[in-house]
This record gives sequence, C-alpha cells and structure tokens, in this order.
Amino acid sequence: MPNAAQYDVIVVGAGNAALCAALSAREQGARVLVLEKASEEERGGNSTFTAGGFRFVHDGLEDLRQDVLVDLSEAEAGQIYIPPLPSDLYMTDLMKVTENLSNEDLAELLIGRSRETVVWMRSKGVRFIPMFGRQSYVVNGKHHFYGGVNIEAVGGGWGLVDFLIKAAERAGIDIRYGTGLRKLLQAQSGEVTGVLAFGPKGYEEITAKAVVLACGGFESNPEMRTRYFGPGWELCRVRGTKHNTGDGIRAALDIGAQAYGGWSTCHAVQWDISAPPFGDRVVLDNFQKHSYPLGIIVNLEGNRFVDEGADFRNHTYAKYGREVMKQPGRAAVQIFDSQTIKMVRDEYRIKQVTKAESDTIEGLARALDIDAEGLQRTVTAYNAACQPGDYNPAILDGKGTKGISPPKSNWALPINEPPYYGFVVTCGITFTFGGLKISTQGEVQDTTDTTIPGLYAAGELVGGIFYQNYLGGAGLMSGSVFGRLSGRSAGLYATQAVTAAAAE
Repeated sequence: MPNAAQYDVIVVGAGNAALCAALSAREQGARVLVLEKASEEERGGNSTFTAGGFRFVHDGLEDLRQDVLVDLSEAEAGQIYIPPLPSDLYMTDLMKVTENLSNEDLAELLIGRSRETVVWMRSKGVRFIPMFGRQSYVVNGKHHFYGGVNIEAVGGGWGLVDFLIKAAERAGIDIRYGTGLRKLLQAQSGEVTGVLAFGPKGYEEITAKAVVLACGGFESNPEMRTRYFGPGWELCRVRGTKHNTGDGIRAALDIGAQAYGGWSTCHAVQWDISAPPFGDRVVLDNFQKHSYPLGIIVNLEGNRFVDEGADFRNHTYAKYGREVMKQPGRAAVQIFDSQTIKMVRDEYRIKQVTKAESDTIEGLARALDIDAEGLQRTVTAYNAACQPGDYNPAILDGKGTKGISPPKSNWALPINEPPYYGFVVTCGITFTFGGLKISTQGEVQDTTDTTIPGLYAAGELVGGIFYQNYLGGAGLMSGSVFGRLSGRSAGLYATQAVTAAAAE
C-alpha cells in the first residue's frame, strides 16, 4: 500500500465531481489519491444512480456533432431536432427555478464552462448520446427534444462513473475503497494537511498538500434530514447511495468552514412507493415516475395538489417530491388514460412498479385505496375545466384548464378514455442543497469569508447553486465543472507548494 508521503492531493469521494477533480489535479502534475467510503462494488456515489444527463450550452445538433456527439450517424441525425441552449436561457431558467437565489458568480462559472467541460470529459473517454427515451417526443416522425437536458453519458450514470474510473486508472491515480473521511488535519498555521480516515485497517492519518471534498451531501443521514427539513423526513426514501451522510460537510464545518446555500431544501422527486430505502444498483433511477405532465396527480383523498403542467418536467420534478411528502401517508397517485399511457417514459414499464388499471375511475380508486368519491369529483371537475387547443407535449402548448385550483397550465387533456391507469408514488430524495461556501477557484471559505488554505470542494456539498428547486441536468454538470475547477486549483496549489519546498 502506498504511504502517505506519495500524494500531493487527496480527493474524498469517487463520483462524477470527485473523479473530475482527481483527473484535473493529475493534469497539473499532482500525485493524487481518491478515497472512496463505499466498497468497489458500491462505488460512484449518487452519480451511479442518475440517468447521466448533462445540461450545457450549445448551438444545436450540428454544433454537438463536432465534438460531443461524435458517434452519431447521418441517418440518426436526420431523425433528431435538438434546439440550441444559449447561455442567457440557461441563466434565466436557473434563476427562475431557484427564485433568483443562485449565487451569480457560481452560476456564471457553471454555465460559462459547461460546454468546454463536456468536451474535456469527452477527451477523457466519456461518450455521449441523445436522451431519446426520456427527453424527446416523436412529432411528425422526428424526435423533438425539449427542456434543455438532451444529452446523456452512454450507459447512464453507471456508464459515466465507469468511463471516469477507467480514465483515472489510466492517469495513474490511486483509489482506495472502503475508506471514509473522519476528520480534516490542519497545521498550526491553519492550512489543511490531510485527512484522518477510517478503512479496513482502522484509523489512519494520510497527509497531502491539498484536499478536495467531493463526497456528497447529507441526504442519506436521517438525523440531518430531520434536523434541517423537519418532522417526517426520516421516513423518505433515498434515491441513491447510502454512503452520502454529510461526512465532508461536517468535517469542514468542524474546522470553521462556512455553511452556505439552501439548507432547508433538497432535490426530491416522485418515487415508486414500493422502492427500497436506498437506491437499487440494478433498477437504478427507474423507480422515478416523471411523466406526470401527461396526466394528473392526486393524493389518497382523491384531490389534486400541484400544477402538473406548470413547466417542463425538468423544471418541476425536483420539487414535487417535497409536495408529496406533505400529503396524507406521504403518498400520491399519478393517473393516465389510454390517450397518454403510450407516451409515458420507460420507467413506468418495469416490473418493480406499484400500479393498477381499471375501465372506470371508481374501480381505479378502489384498486389503489383512494377515496372513490373524491377521485371521481376531481376527475369530473378537471375534465370540465380542460380548454380547447392544440396538444403538443414537446412544447409549452398553453393547452390548460380554467376555473379549477390548482390549474394545469399546459398539456391538459381530459381523462376520459378508458382504461385508466394509476401509479403510486412517495418522496425520493436525491441530494441536499445546503453545503459549503467556495470561491470562484473552488477554495472552501471560512466564516469570515477567508480561504481555508489547502481545502477545496465540488459536487453536492457545494452550497449556493440550488435553492428551493432544481434545473434538470444541472447537477451532474455542476459536479463536473466545479470538480474540474477545484481539482485544477488543488493540483496547482499542491505542486507549487512542493516546488517551493524543494527550492528551500
């Protein structure tokens, strides 16, 4: 086993952000060690459980084919329409969903470096394809992509992690599994000098010139969820890894790092009610149920409680899980009829799904233990409120309701063609928004807005980007951008320190 003196930079975590940080630090000539709390079989953090989608600035399909979608054939390209995503639209959407709370400096970094970072990842061996199954509808025989997150890593989140792990191994980066952070080490003068870790052989102090924290938020810690989100949050399901328990955040706060960002909010979605407590590495993210804009969502009393068509799914799905948490039994039912069931995403067709089907609304209610009178009343009122117009699920079609609350602002088709289908969901938490304050160089700041020398952060545990809600595809993109940034900064800091020491 290599000894401590062999490393310049320690990266804590082994998901997308961490591996991008490790690769970037290595580019600066740093000797890098990655510490992964999970076993090798459970590596990859939450990144493994994602669809692998990235939101980044581009000028449309032909632009993407130059250096991102290099494997796309002419025939495939002819069946695709991907609208451009300019930086100003990206910023507008991010600020809209975060209620203008996102830190502008961090937002500008995220957006401004998004495309170059995807191209950089491609140079490391990560391959990308269009998200046909989840982010497009076939309109007039052509796949029309919508919502801004249209590109995914081949193999989804699992593929993304595998590509990056292989790149790290090719670069000579060491990875130690089953080894978790317990404490940050500091010199008397305040700079971070390494970590106290706990691994297969017990406690070990590992020294380095710089440390990058990229080991996730606190979504898998029921005590912290309840402390920051309130009563009942110990009962939600966790979409991803069981290992994201806030270790990096707590270690940094213990040495005076500044807490920052949306500590009382999180990314939480509608998740199949029969899903296990933590992510399943076979089913992965297919327990999610995100075709709700095509139907309606009701609680167990049969009442609607959100505007299912308020915006594209990518702009609403990460906050609607929290709305489900507020309902009786922390449960809800998504309802479709024969008009729309054929358009739902593939995740509705897996065998591990909680659903019912009936030729009547009353029969569907009985099958799903919903108040039958309440559901019939809701569906009747909804159908009567649906206004005429051209239905198009690939755009904000404006085909809404009138005279009911909450409204359905787009895609409001009457639910009147049997059979009827219901899918039972609860809340699945993805990641937490609160974390550490960093500089535009990825340096962790203390409570006086002073840089903690030698300490950097990336990924979920960076605060200040997401508040209240989330923009689909921006999470992995943020992890990659700030992983690359913090890794570069840590690598330069460490190698310059080594050079200075040698000169003495």
